[in-house]
Amino acid sequence: MTSRKTALVTGAAKRLGQHIALSLAQDGWDIALHYHQSQTDAEQTATTLRDLGVRCELFNADLNQPQAGLTLMQAVHERMGPIQALINNAARFEYDHAADFSAACLHQHLGANLIAPLELINALGTQKPQNEPVVAINLLDQKLWGYNPDFFSYTLCKAALKAATTMMAQALAPHVRVVGIAPGLTLPSHLQSAEDFERTHKMSLLGYGSRAEDICRTVHYILQTPSLTGSCIVVDAGQHLLGLQQDFSLL
Repeated sequence: MTSRKTALVTGAAKRLGQHIALSLAQDGWDIALHYHQSQTDAEQTATTLRDLGVRCELFNADLNQPQAGLTLMQAVHERMGPIQALINNAARFEYDHAADFSAACLHQHLGANLIAPLELINALGTQKPQNEPVVAINLLDQKLWGYNPDFFSYTLCKAALKAATTMMAQALAPHVRVVGIAPGLTLPSHLQSAEDFERTHKMSLLGYGSRAEDICRTVHYILQTPSLTGSCIVVDAGQHLLGLQQDFSLL
């Protein structure tokens, strides 16, 4: 890379967001690392990234709060300047079912899973145009290509974010590219034991599931492919084609 580039990765203190931030740092990207409650993990991750020779700044924000996305982007701009990539990874993932719909549960998911990501993407459109389009990547879910009624509020928000991926790509072109990645079962959920994850991770057309490094490679592919916008890439080893009637974490 001939010049420094900065990526904002939400929910980057641990799990998949941490993997993505580390992968970007290994490629020379400076990282604006967002976290909410995982301060110790965030600080440890930041130390690891800085040891790679890149700049890493920590940004604490509760994305369920009003205008949290706008406030976060403003803080990033003030401390690190304009960014070149946004990875909307942070998400709330709590169980509910379509047959037991609760408005309260949906509202609890809306902020982090939909409203804040849209605010962050929209804020990219207000940056001064750069030599290359800024890239926003939305982490979605393979469930959107093979619906089941589990995790209803989470899924509704992700479905709306998938639709917004196309519409915001249309609205913010040519200065912003917007692309979605839909992982399959990649890391154990909070509802799974190690044995449950090992068993369900193999449930795909290929006999294995997506890995964190697969998602990281897809992030790099999107960043390095300037003609890609308004589309979504499913990275799940064909899990969405199995037609499962329940979420993996419940099988």
